[in-house]
Amino acid sequence: MRRRVDVAIIGAGFGGLAMAHQLRQEGIGNIVILERDAGVGGTWRANSYPGAACDVPSHLYSLSFAPNPWWSRTYAGQPEILHYLEGCYDRLGVRDLVRCSTEIESIVWHDDRRVWQLRDSGGSQLEARIVVSAVGLFHTPAVAELPGLADFCGTVFHSARWRHDHDLRGRRVAVVGTGASAIQIVPSIAGDVAQLTVFQRTPAWIVPRKDEPFTREEQEQFASDRQHALRLRTELYDQHERNTSFNTDDPLAAQLTLYALGYLEHKVADPELRASLTPNYPIGCKRILVSSDFYPALQRSNVELVTDGIEQVLSDGIRATNGVEHNVDTIVLCTGFRATEYLRGIGVTGRHGTDLQRHWSGKARAHHGMSVPGFPNFFLLYGPNTNQGGNSIILILEAQARYVAQAVRIMRERQLSSVEVRPEAMEQYSDQLEEAMTRTVWNAGCDSYFRTAAGEIVTQLPHTAGWYCHRIRRFELSEFDCRSMGADEPVRGHADAGDASGPVPAP
Repeated sequence: MRRRVDVAIIGAGFGGLAMAHQLRQEGIGNIVILERDAGVGGTWRANSYPGAACDVPSHLYSLSFAPNPWWSRTYAGQPEILHYLEGCYDRLGVRDLVRCSTEIESIVWHDDRRVWQLRDSGGSQLEARIVVSAVGLFHTPAVAELPGLADFCGTVFHSARWRHDHDLRGRRVAVVGTGASAIQIVPSIAGDVAQLTVFQRTPAWIVPRKDEPFTREEQEQFASDRQHALRLRTELYDQHERNTSFNTDDPLAAQLTLYALGYLEHKVADPELRASLTPNYPIGCKRILVSSDFYPALQRSNVELVTDGIEQVLSDGIRATNGVEHNVDTIVLCTGFRATEYLRGIGVTGRHGTDLQRHWSGKARAHHGMSVPGFPNFFLLYGPNTNQGGNSIILILEAQARYVAQAVRIMRERQLSSVEVRPEAMEQYSDQLEEAMTRTVWNAGCDSYFRTAAGEIVTQLPHTAGWYCHRIRRFELSEFDCRSMGADEPVRGHADAGDASGPVPAP
């Protein structure tokens, strides 16, 4: 006998936690959270490299329904964020829903019974009326295909699979990449290694990180005065909304450019090094990075920046395209994630045997980033075109969780066996996104994780977090085809009193 649940959530990070909490708020109790790792935390469990931290302030990078007055500093590090998440799973009473070390390999819709059948890597099966993917963007590392890498006699690992058993002290280390992970790793290990060689493909736009510890008095005030903490969160939210710039004609882009260039000039006196670190693409085309110790680390006597490409990995080092060989015994690949390949490694089969990846044909799309025609009762959190370029992703995840929880409640109240977004609704939303996307700096041609190999921007939202949260504050049943219990044919949903609006998300 197969076990059956009302809702199966895939992923036990921030998204899975928010989803489980919102379902519990709606009185939905028959839930399971399926997590491939050995514990909760999602990307904050997987990415445990030295210096790992968030580039969104702690009081904004936390759940509105689980504030933490005890954040130690402005920008929390990975251990503290993981500790916060683990505590939330316990305090909110959803830890018992989590089934760890469960890697889902296939999800298949059975239209006759209107259930999803999920199978994990061990062959176990589970049935669910509704499936919510909360696996996020940064779950599958992109391992660079460097010529000769297999012949390297030293140690190689990706930043997201950090080898804590491999002591870097006194070693000659190569860091490949200068993205978000690398600019945290380089300063953290530069003082311990004998030699650090940083291979840069393209320089990043970097702004300073004003990271201050909170005093005990400040923490106690946050704890005793909830409104004081909320005011800080609101100020941070407003600041990030105002400073979000992704349109090419936004005057703020010019201000940010001058700010970043001024910071680079202030930190790097050597004109040759400064030129190597100056981007040649518009600010915002790639992710803007936040760091106050990366530039100083590059100027240490034991650190070298290499801007030539990698021609060949040798048994004992790396040869650059200029012919110079760099002897190293450890290679750390800071080469990012397969962010555009949504649900990579999980086969999802919808109605009529439609494969989700084949349906997308290399360009992932979803209505509001959450629903796909042909895939009933299936929702994505942090799905296509919902990545935030300026504010906290936690705001997006909470709003999406509320939206999906509304859908589940309405299905229960209406005795609906399935809801499936209509192709017309999907196309209308996609057309609006495409029109807004044409005005963004992401079309400037630079290579980034925002874009597929074909140049399609499938990760970014061309609007602010506030715009998106307001847009999905209400689950519109009229945008979905519905089936009642026992009915064979779908009918269009109707918007009426059953579609009670949820509150506009607060920051």
